[in-house]
Order: sequence, then structure tokens, then C-alpha cells
Amino acid sequence: MSGDLSEKPDGPSSGAASSHDDSTSGHESTQNEKTGNHVSRLSSEHHDPSAIAKLDSHIVKVNDTKEDDVYAKLPPAEAQILRNQVDLPLVKGGIKVLYRYATTNDYLIIAVSTICAIAAGAALPLMTIIFGNLAGDFNNYFAGLTSRAEFNDTISHMVLYFVYIGIAEFVTIYISTVGFIYTGEHISGKIRAHYLEACLRQNIGFFDKLGSGEITTRITADTNLVQDGISEKVGLTLNATATFITAFVIGFIKSWKLTLILSSTVFAIVAIMGGSSTFIVKFNKQSLESYALGGSIAEEVISSIRNAVAFGTQDKLARQYDVHLAKAEKFGYRVKFILGVMVGGMFGIIYLNYGLAFWMGSRFLVKNEISLSAILTILMSIMIGAFALGNVAPNAQAFTTSISAAAKIFNTIDRVSPLDPTSDKGDIIPEVQGTIELRNIKHIYPSRPEVTVMENVSLVIPAGKKTALVGASGSGKSTIVGLVERFYDPVGGHVYLDGRDVSTLNLRWLRQQVSLVSQEPTLFGTTIFENIRYGLVGTRFEHEKEERLRELVVEAATMANAHEFITALPEQYETNVGERGFLLSGGQKQRIAIARAMVSDPKILLLDEATSALDTKSEGVVQAALEVAAAGRTTITIAHRLSTIKDADNIVVMTEGRIVEQGAHNELLAMNGAYFNLIEAQKIAQKEEMTPEEAAAMHHEDDKLVREMSRKSAHYMEDPDDKNIGNKLNRTETEKSKSSLALQGRTTGGVQHASLWTLIKLIASFNKPEIAWMFAGLLFSVICGGGNPVQAVFFAKNILALSYPLVIPGTDTEIPGAVGRIRSDVNFWCLMYLMLAIVQFTAFCAQGISFAWCSEKLIRRVRDRAFRTMLRQDIEFFDRDENTAGALTSFLSTQTTHVAGLSGVTLGTLLTVITTLVAAISLSTAIAWKLALVCTATIPVLLGCGFFRFWLLARFQQRAKKSYEKSASFACEATSAIRTVASLTREDEVLQQYISALNAQEKRSLNSVLRSSLLYAASQSLMFACVALGFWYGGQRIADHEYSMFQFFVCFSAVIFGAQSAGTIFSFAPDMGKAKQAAGDLKILFDRKPKIDAWSEHGEKLDRVDGTIEFRDVHFRYPTRPEQPVLRGLNLSVSPGQYIALVGASGCGKSTTIALLERFYDPLVGGIYIDGKEISSLNINDYRSYIALVSQEPTLYQGTIRENILLGADRDDVPDSEIEHACREANIYDFIMSLPEGFSTIVGSKGGLLSGGQKQRVAIARALLRDPKVLLLDEATSALDSESEHVVQAALDKAAKGRTTIAVAHRLSTIQKADIIYVFDQGRIVESGTHTELMTKGGRYSELVNLQSLGKTVAH
Repeated sequence: MSGDLSEKPDGPSSGAASSHDDSTSGHESTQNEKTGNHVSRLSSEHHDPSAIAKLDSHIVKVNDTKEDDVYAKLPPAEAQILRNQVDLPLVKGGIKVLYRYATTNDYLIIAVSTICAIAAGAALPLMTIIFGNLAGDFNNYFAGLTSRAEFNDTISHMVLYFVYIGIAEFVTIYISTVGFIYTGEHISGKIRAHYLEACLRQNIGFFDKLGSGEITTRITADTNLVQDGISEKVGLTLNATATFITAFVIGFIKSWKLTLILSSTVFAIVAIMGGSSTFIVKFNKQSLESYALGGSIAEEVISSIRNAVAFGTQDKLARQYDVHLAKAEKFGYRVKFILGVMVGGMFGIIYLNYGLAFWMGSRFLVKNEISLSAILTILMSIMIGAFALGNVAPNAQAFTTSISAAAKIFNTIDRVSPLDPTSDKGDIIPEVQGTIELRNIKHIYPSRPEVTVMENVSLVIPAGKKTALVGASGSGKSTIVGLVERFYDPVGGHVYLDGRDVSTLNLRWLRQQVSLVSQEPTLFGTTIFENIRYGLVGTRFEHEKEERLRELVVEAATMANAHEFITALPEQYETNVGERGFLLSGGQKQRIAIARAMVSDPKILLLDEATSALDTKSEGVVQAALEVAAAGRTTITIAHRLSTIKDADNIVVMTEGRIVEQGAHNELLAMNGAYFNLIEAQKIAQKEEMTPEEAAAMHHEDDKLVREMSRKSAHYMEDPDDKNIGNKLNRTETEKSKSSLALQGRTTGGVQHASLWTLIKLIASFNKPEIAWMFAGLLFSVICGGGNPVQAVFFAKNILALSYPLVIPGTDTEIPGAVGRIRSDVNFWCLMYLMLAIVQFTAFCAQGISFAWCSEKLIRRVRDRAFRTMLRQDIEFFDRDENTAGALTSFLSTQTTHVAGLSGVTLGTLLTVITTLVAAISLSTAIAWKLALVCTATIPVLLGCGFFRFWLLARFQQRAKKSYEKSASFACEATSAIRTVASLTREDEVLQQYISALNAQEKRSLNSVLRSSLLYAASQSLMFACVALGFWYGGQRIADHEYSMFQFFVCFSAVIFGAQSAGTIFSFAPDMGKAKQAAGDLKILFDRKPKIDAWSEHGEKLDRVDGTIEFRDVHFRYPTRPEQPVLRGLNLSVSPGQYIALVGASGCGKSTTIALLERFYDPLVGGIYIDGKEISSLNINDYRSYIALVSQEPTLYQGTIRENILLGADRDDVPDSEIEHACREANIYDFIMSLPEGFSTIVGSKGGLLSGGQKQRVAIARALLRDPKVLLLDEATSALDSESEHVVQAALDKAAKGRTTIAVAHRLSTIQKADIIYVFDQGRIVESGTHTELMTKGGRYSELVNLQSLGKTVAH
């Protein structure tokens, strides 16, 4: 008979933790691979090795089938039902798609902005005409062709043009920037709202297919991409295109020949930028990929840090991480190297372009085909045009990505949901009785078409009665809940409510009649009152007055046994529960969820394993609440712990999607069938129960002790956040204030801010070996900086040569030799330009290469050291809220790259800028000091313009991303809890909240855009004012014949152009602010000395260990929760070779005992002794090498089974025979050998390709490989279902032979054979003895046994 109870192949792997959480349901395709096909024999036979071998015949391979044919094997009608639940329509991408939600106003604003952007773009090249004309006027004045008065007149005329262009530029740029950013926000806001609305409309099957992560990405990343493609980038592109076209139009008008010749530079610049950017993108991707592998190693290690520490594998894992870093370094070096060459190439081309222009221009000038002013105009405008074109390329990418992102979003928006909760179609039953009937149901989950979950099930659930569903995990129990809530449509058969087919009823109304309490209750990030009130959405009470709502909420909370703990909180019902309710314990969350379900007084109540995630104690409380709730309603209960459903009116036993038997508890027991077997599996012998007595005095005693300790060591104080929950220790006010004072002292002293100099020294220390590279880079930086001032001299000399008169003024007689002289002078200076171009190209490349080498080495070393330092920390460090695995991993990936901003690169950039400015100022001061001073006055403005232009563009993008984070996280909270939202019919409310958040955000960002666009427009237009000033003052001096043309042009171009290019270079510099912060964080990390240092060499090393363990009066509190006593005077002794079990309610200190034995923490008071030596006096790594830990969640890392098992040994030369022995002991050798790859099988990320039981046995093999003297088992089987549990339990019993073993157990059936059972309560031991002794005694232990046991009391 027991064979019927086999585990279905693709059920969610674990029993108690089977996943019906709201985010990704257990019906996710990812779960396919979890559980090997096994057929298990229950209880009696589990010690027979052949039975164990049968358990994992093979691992289900991941499906690689193409999307189209997954439904091919099914009958067409069924396939169609499934397709409807997951199919997505395809939207054709195109520019029009982006503007689908634009209003008439948006279109008007866009039109105006477009005109402005084009005008602004065209204004820039116009400046070159004025510049050229001015130079021509100077020339004519010196040649004596114009009088002083005429000259002055022309100068002021031209200078005013500059000012006018500047003003026009300011206005047009301001309007276009604000216009495009505003419409971008507005339209993408509409897209966001429509997208969320569409998501909330979809059926659950659609979410199973997508996973909540994908929706999160769409709402956060993809909408940002769309916004990016329709905001300021459009303006910039129009602007650049207009500039490019205008520049060439001007050039062709002035002289088509010269313009055509110079347009070669455009192709050169585009080729260099295009060519290098493809390489940069390619290598960057490879660098990121190889780092991503390293990052996932880091994430796996940090998230299972206790395991790494317990096995002493920190160094091994750090070496693995470094392998990936080396790869990433190689590609990163290539990226930076190419970047250096690209910048070098750009500067080289600029100088070559000058040379070419003057050289060809001089030939045309001699032939009288062109004037000097035309040469200058063409030269400048081609440069401007070419660079404008360079700016279009990066934006073009933004447009293509935004169109593809939009297509994905609109796919969902256009999807018609087969089960649309927002529609008004369907009937309503006026008076609901609550009789539910399933008729011939066949069900298949759309995300797993290869598994039939229910086959021909018929079941009547009578109104007002309690029906319970039991069976192995994956037998189809939760599916019934999903069908009653109509989350899915069955592929065959019908569900009836009061005789009406539910598919004809209105979906939203149906869900309002049904309340669901699921295994993992999802609360929303708001107050407790709001959370319970959500249960009233859509009912007749929804719009009642505030007082009436309060009454209902309090009533429901009282019924759910939650009123007491809520009123004990400082803010009572107004307490915010935090994101997903993480500030409350499991039992508290569950009771609030029950209150939420009860508040609307539903006709039908669904309880999906509502107590499985709780410990025995909270379970009792919640169970009591549920009994009250269920009275007089139709109730469907799903239970893993059979003790919770003994008194149901009808118990339905399911196996593999069929109903095997049903009836009341005692009838089923009498049948001796499947139910009887299930009970036997969970059965434990039992006796009478006795009431426990609480010890209030103990609290007081313990508290005094800890307070004395706190006075001795100042670091250990009460954490103010936690005073609220469960603080029963009635401290007097004075004591409280003392500890708060100490606390304030502590927090301020905590973070020390290092000076910039210290940080630079710290970063430099990582680059010690590259000191020569560093100096080479700095030297070349100086050479790079010298380019501009030198260029100014050449420029002026060329103009001087070209302005040499060819004919005697007033007559047409040629000056003999003039042509030859002009040509030879120009040729000489143009060759100097060639020389300059080659030097600059070399210098920029050399600088790029040397800094690339240094900074990549730096990043790799910093990452390696940071990772090793993290692994060195004690467990206390990882307990802190700010040090979650995610936070530390992202610190490794991002902060470390920012650090490069404090290294050579930045220094090089600064040197280049400083050299340019210093050389320019000194050169011009030497040549013409008055003009030099006037020009120098404009430097800060020009520098600022160059910098702000780029900085603000970057800011615009970041602002857009940042500002939507909050509303996005709100939307994600809703979509990841879609089942909860759907069952509460909260869709409209969620949408309204989201839209109002978006609107508020739009208002705020409009203000900030109006302000920052002013600065942006100013940075674009002030340049004109500076140029105007220079020309005007220079013109005055020239008019007075104080300066020659040469002097004027050297000064002017050295200072003004120098400052401009310096500003641009500035923008390339990595972000100093981020770098400083990152370096500061690193310094804090490196300086942190852990109390229990895994690297320390101190302490005595043991030759051998017998395994005698003693706890002597140990008191302990977790450093992160100092107000919560965990152990209070624990005394415990273990003799060598004994098997000891620790039992007790959750939170009584069992797992803490194991953590203290591993020395993850040190006790506050008391000591732990092994073989008579206190463990804190021993060498930590040596001590840990005698211990092995098997924890509740087995941790496997990416890699093969062999590599994972080898992590158990602390040496590198382990013979295969030892590995094989360990695997046989762990009951997994035969299973590994049955795999096609054997020991080389890849286990996947976090071991995801193995089932829970298989992972746990690999972990046991790893623990046994080090042949430990002491074996610690921390709830090693609690996460498994009954069947895997037997196999693993057999392995553990085998492993424990001949070793000192300490086991923590939740399921008491697993430890009946222990030599001594210690019963914990409130952090101390209340009873100890063997199973039989303790049962006879009838104290706390027998009470725990009774809580967990079921069935009629069978005499044993």
C-alpha cells in the first residue's frame, strides 16, 4: 500500500517549504529539475540499501525543447487552453510605438522643442563665419585697406553678433532641453502606468512563465530605457545633426574645393570612433561576463558564509574568485587601452586637419581662389561639424534599445488576459451558500505542460464544513486552491460554486467571496491597520467611515489572536511592517494575514499550509486562531502536519493528482491505508502532557548578568530599534537612559572619516609594483597637456604667413617672391603640425596604455583583498542589516571599480589640464600680457562650461533612473505578490497609488529640470560671450597698433581654445566623489579587526581530540539584537562518541549552541570547553578542522560534485578512495555513479540541479571527508519531505557512528535513538535523558512530542 504514496517527479522539492509563495509559484518551470523521480517505501524499509538506491533513479534533465512544441503532445483543445494562459502577442517595433500615449500637448511641446533644437544646432557653425570675418578684418586693417573708424565699427558689429548668437543659443537650448525631458517623463510615466495596469490584469499562469524578476526588470530598467530614448537624447541628436549640416553648408558656400578636401577628416573621425567603440563594447562585455562569474561565486560564498567559515575553505574559494578576476582584468585592460588610442587618434586628427587646411588653403589663396577669412571659417566649421557627428553615434544606440524595450512592454500591454479580474463580465450569485464541487477535473500548469497535476478528480466540498487535503508534496493539494480561486482554468472538467460553473461568474466578485491564507503570508509595506483593511477591498464595508473600519479591523485582529501583540507595539495598529513585513516574526505575520482574511467575513476560507512555516509554539497560537476563524464557513485546509487537521469533517488523501481515500480521521485510520501510513511516518510515541511553568525570575537574573557584562565591555549595548517587540524586561527608566547614552556614544564613534591623503596613500599602496608605469603615464600626461599651447603658436604663425600681402596695396602689381614666401612659410608650419600630431598621438596612446595597466591591476588587487577581508570577518559582521550578501556582492562589483578614480588616471587627467592652462597662460602673458589677462579671466567660465555640459547630461540620466526607484519598488512589491493582490482584488487600488506616486514624481522632477536646464543652457552659450570679450578687447589693442596679429592670435587661441579643450578632458575624468567614498568604505573594511579572526595564527594547536564537550554557565545574546537574551546559563556536557539531541521550541537557543560550538560567536559569560581546554584559547582554524557541520540549508557551490565534496578537506591531495568512502557513508555513492558524468556532474548554481535530499547528502559526504571528531547537525532534515528525509536520516545515523554528534531537531521522530536528549526552554536546559525516560517523566519533552504527534494514542 505504501507504494502509492510516491513522490510525484516534479513536485516542489521540499515538504514543509513547498513553494506557494506569492512571487514565483511552485509551478515555475525552474522547479522541474528539483526532485529526482523516486518511488519511496515508507518507514519500515528505509534501512535497506537497495531501497535507498531506488530513491533517486535519475535527475530530471532540464528541458531544452523549443517553445513551439511544448504543447504539441497534448490534445489540441487542452493545448489551446494552456496557450491562452501564457501566449504573448508580438508588437512590431517602430518609432511610432514610443509615442503611443502622447497627447496633443505633448506633440505641440515636441514640435516647439524640435525647432529650437535645430536652431541651436545651426547657431554654432555661424560663429565660425564671424570668427573668419574678424580675422579677415584684422588682416585688412594691417594691410591698410580699412580706416581706424571703419575697423572699430566692424569689430563692435561682429562682437555684437557673437552676443546675439549666445543669447539665441541660451533660449533655444533651454526650451528644447526642458521640452524633451518633460515630454519624455510624461509619456514614459503613462507607459509605466499602463504597463502596471496590464500586469495586474494578467492571469497567474502568465506570471509563472515570466517570473516576478522579469516584471521587476520591465518596470525598472525597460521603462527607463524607453524614457532615455524619448528625452533629452532626441534634442541632442537633432542639435548635432543640425550643426553637422549647417557646418558643411557654410563650408561649401565659402569654397567647395577646400571643404571637400577637409571632409576627409569627418570620415577619419567617424572611422576611429566607430571602429574603437565596437571593440570597446565587445571587450567590455567580455570583461563584465568574466566578472559576473566571479561575482556569482562571491555571492554564493557570502550567502553561505557560515559554511565557508566552518569548513575553513576561505582561501580555496578566494583563489577560485581570483581566477575570474584575472580574466576580467585582461579584457578590462584592452578596453582602457583602446580608449587611450581612440582619444589619441582624435587629437592627432585635429592637428592633422589644421595642417591640411592651411597647406591646401595657402595653395588656393595664392591662386586668389579664396580669402584668409574663408580658410579660417571652413577650418573651424568642419572641425565643429565632425565632432557633432561623433556625438550622434552613442545616442543612436539609445534609440534602438528604447524601441526594443518598448516592444517588450507593449507586448504585455496588448495582451488580452484569459482571466481578467478587472472586467465586469460574468454573473453574480445573490446569496452564496458556499458549496464547492470539482467535477472530472484534469489540470496541467501552463508553465509545465509535460506534467499532468490532476487527473479526473471529482470532489464535493459541502457548505459550512471543514475539509482537509493531505498527501505528499506535489500530489495536487494546492492546485485545488488555485482552481477555487480561479487562478488557473483546468484543461478538463469544471469547478462549481453553489451549482454554478465558476467560469460563468464574475471573476472579481468570485475572489471577493473567498479568502486565502497562504503558507508564506505576504504583507505590504504599510501599517498593520492598512494591511488588515486590504481584506475589505471590494466588499460592502470598503467605503465605511474610519471609526467603523477601525472596529472591523480590531475585531478581526482579536479573532486572529493578534490584537494583544499589536497593542504591545509602541505605535500599535499604526506600526509600519516594513517591506514584505520583514519586521515581524513568522507567527505575527501569519496572524495578521489571518485577520486580513477574516475581516471581510468571507463565505469560503482557503488555508494553504497556513502553519507549516511556524515552530510548534507559534503554531499552537495560530492554529487556535484558525479554528475560531473556520467556524461556520466552508473551509478548505491543506496541511503537512497532520496533527492540525484531526477534527476536520472530511479528510481527503491525494496522491499523484488523484484522490485515494476520504473520510473522517478515525474512519481513515481504521482503513489502514494511505492516511494511516502518512500518520505512521510522522508518528512519535507519546504520553500525557503537562503544562510548562514560566520563569520570570530567570529573565531578571539573566538581565542583571548581561548588564554587568555591558558595563565591563562598552561595545555591547541595547539596540534602540528593537525595544518594541517582545521586550518583557521591565527596565527602569534610568537604566534605559544610561544605555541609550552609551549607545549614542557608540554610534558616533563608529565611523572614522579618513583624510583624502590617507585614502590616496591606501590606493597607491595597491599600485606599488607598477610605479614605473605610473611615472611614465604622468610624464606623457604632461606632454599631452602641452599640445594646445604649442598648437596656438603654429596657428598664429600660419595666419601670419597667410596674411602676407601678395600685391602692393592700392595697385595690382604683384610683390616679387611673395608667393614663394607664403608657400614656404606655410609648408614649414604645416609640417610642424604633422610633427605635433604624431607626438600627441604617441603621448595619448602611451598615457592610455600605462594607466590602463595600472588601474586594471589596481581593481583586481582591491577586489581580491576586499573579498578575502570579507571572508576573514566573523559571523557577527554578516548578521548586520547593512551586510547582506547582495550588498557585499554589489560592493565588490561596483565600489572597487570606482576606486580607480583616485589612482593614476585621474592624476594624469589633472596634470594634462593643469599643463594646458599653465602653459597657455605663461605663453600668452609672455607675448601680450594685457590681452592675456583679459582672456585668463574667462578661464573659469570656459572650464565650467566644458565640465558642466557633460556632467549635467550624465546627471539627467541618473536623475531619471533614481527618481523612479521608489515607485518602481512599490510596483514590484505588488507584482511579486500577485497572488495576494489577486485574491484580495486590490488591483485598482494598487494602480491608483502607483499613478499618484508617478504624478508626484513628475512634478518634482519638472522643478529640478527647470533649474538644471538653466545651468546646461548657460554652459552651452557662455562660450560665445567669452569669445566676444576676447575679440572686442583684442580689436581695441590692435586698433591702437599695440599688438600685432601674431600676438593676438597666439593669446586668443592659446587661452580660449585651451580652456575649452581642458573642460572637455575634465569630463572624461572618472568620478572623484564616488572614488573618495569607495576608498573610504574600503579603508573601513580593511581596518576592521574581527573579534574572532579566521586568519590569526595565535592559540594552541591540538594534537588530537577525544570529543568531550562542556558548556559551563554560558550566557549569550546576538550582537545585533542585544535586548533579546538567547542563552541564559546553559550547562551541558557531552562524552566522547555520544549522540546528543537538542530539542525545544524555535528561538530557544538550540541552533545558537551549535554556532557557539563552531565559535562563530563568543559567549558573553561562561565558557565552552573541548577536552578540558577553553575553545577561545585554541587556534581557531586548527580547532574547526576537528568539527564538521551539516546545516539546514545545504550549501553547494557552482562546479562539479567532486569539487564540492573536496571543499570538506583542508588539504589538496585527497585520494579518490577517501572521497568514495565518504560518499558511501553518506548514502550517495550509488546515486553519483548512476549519473552519466559521475563525479564530474555540474551541480548548477547553489546546487539547483539536485533535489533537496541529494544536496543534503552531498553536504554530508563533504562533512565526512574531513573525518571529523565532532559532528554537528543543525536541523539537517527539516527542509525535506518525509521521503527524502528517510534516506538522509539513514545517512546521518551511519555518519554519527563512532563520533561525538550533536543534533538539533525540529521533527522529534528523527532523534528518538539519541543517547541523551536535552530539552531547551528560554535559553537553558529544563530536562535531559533518553526518549523513554523523558516520556515517562511527562514534562516539557512529552508536551513537545504531543504537539507534534497524531492519531489515537497507541500504546507503545
